[in-house]
Amino acid sequence: MKEKKIAAAVSAVLAYIKTEEEMAPMQSTSPTQPKMSETASTGFNFWGLSGRQSMMNMRTMMQLKSFHGSKIR
Repeated sequence: MKEKKIAAAVSAVLAYIKTEEEMAPMQSTSPTQPKMSETASTGFNFWGLSGRQSMMNMRTMMQLKSFHGSKIR
């Protein structure tokens, strides 16, 4: 029984690798690949970075406030 499971797992992995190898040439020559935006080619979008950072800070503050009175510490 164990040999059957191992054989099934190995064949599944080999089938997956074969599928990935067959799909690789199709993906590299695809004309529908997204183009790089201007912000990606020129550097960071500092306004977006600042906004995401402030959202993360606010979430952290809210999480710390939610555990303020608990005895978990």
